[in-house]
Amino acid sequence: MSVASTIPRVNRAGVALAAALAFLPPLLTRLVMGQAFFLTGRGKLANFGRTVDFFSSLGVPMPELNAAFVSRLEFYGGMLLIVGLATRLIAAGLASTMVVALATADKQSFLDALRMSGDSGLTDVVPFVYLLFLAWLVIAGPGSLSLDALFTRWLRRLPSFSARATATPAAARA
Repeated sequence: MSVASTIPRVNRAGVALAAALAFLPPLLTRLVMGQAFFLTGRGKLANFGRTVDFFSSLGVPMPELNAAFVSRLEFYGGMLLIVGLATRLIAAGLASTMVVALATADKQSFLDALRMSGDSGLTDVVPFVYLLFLAWLVIAGPGSLSLDALFTRWLRRLPSFSARATATPAAARA
């Protein structure tokens, strides 16, 4: 067996293996991020007064309303990420909370990491790392092992949805 014939065969096997395991990165990202946000949301709800006080100390406007929104977004959004339902929408909402965290509670550590002052880098700033994972979920989607994918497959089987999805713009206007 020559090297010239082995390399393409190994390459094809590697591509096939990667395709077979393509469901894992979005699944694992959803599970890890979902659990993290579920737990932080649960903690915020269980200690709601402290959450409101913390938001107030950061200068967040309407701290009680924002604390109620963020804690529920994290709690229920974490559960939805785990099962892969409304993944892009939930990930975008949670990503916006990470932007706020970077602009308020973690501002100094984020700026220090950007300046490369001290021993901390960007991977030490948790909201930044979470923001990257959430942005990836918004762009890449929930993956094939999710309720989003299941609903999409189900909708495509409905005759009225399939006809609308395949209609040309001119046919859709008619």
